[in-house]
Amino acid sequence: METLVIALGGNALLQRGAVLSAENQYQSISLVADAIGKLAKKYRIAIVHGNGPQVGLLALQNLAYRDVPAYPLDILVAESQGMIGYMLAQQLGIFHPSQPVSTLLTRILVDHQDAAYQQPSKFIGPVYESQQQKALQQEYGWSMKLDGKYLRRVVPSPEPKKIIDLDAIELLLAKKHIVICNGGGGIPTVASPEGMVGTEAVIDKDLASALLAEALSADHLLILTEADAVYQHWGTPQQKAIRSATAKELAPLAVADGAMGPKIMAVSRFVQRSGKVAHIGALKDIELVLAGMAGTLITP
Repeated sequence: METLVIALGGNALLQRGAVLSAENQYQSISLVADAIGKLAKKYRIAIVHGNGPQVGLLALQNLAYRDVPAYPLDILVAESQGMIGYMLAQQLGIFHPSQPVSTLLTRILVDHQDAAYQQPSKFIGPVYESQQQKALQQEYGWSMKLDGKYLRRVVPSPEPKKIIDLDAIELLLAKKHIVICNGGGGIPTVASPEGMVGTEAVIDKDLASALLAEALSADHLLILTEADAVYQHWGTPQQKAIRSATAKELAPLAVADGAMGPKIMAVSRFVQRSGKVAHIGALKDIELVLAGMAGTLITP
């Protein structure tokens, strides 16, 4: 049985513009749960999910109660792993009650000297109007950048180096569990004289998915997103879907732009290191994307 790593983008958990309620997230997850359960009959499946909106909301809730010191980001990432993993497992259980599913709190080793700590770039939380920037920075000390036409908080996003809990993931996959792991990119952890300790960061979930796929010797890496494929000349009258390409051919598009670029960087890294294939496509087309009939197929 082949191994498949699926990376679920934010639209798998919440439709763009929708309120970040439990009900809305369950509704979005239900749209993909049945398809993933069906794929589990043919593949060993590990699911990685994003957590940008959720961890940002937890951070805001965290700051609202002033009588207790705010929890650090690594703990909030762990909270989001449990919350989102639970919701995914619940929906998978509704559609496929006989399929075992496990959610695993997953720690990822990063380098405490990573340059990302001096250049926060990972968007978390809700959007704000530009005129709110000064007040938010004064009140919370946040770094903020434009995400489209709106402002959002940005936090450090160091490179994932090693999956600390890989053995547990492999054991569960061997027992044919769908394993929900590396959630939100994983809990960022650094080595210290006292042992492994958490750090104030949020890891990119696509890079963490590529790292997981490589570590598992996965046969496929599937990144699901809002776009139905990778496009040339995106946003122009000349835009054209790329249905198949090598990592080298996609290299000009592999830029850290916060949108499709990091996804291309992640899948390119996986296919070049592993010699296997990767796919980028729309959530609604999951089975067609994996079959090569939709989305973009990336080859070594």
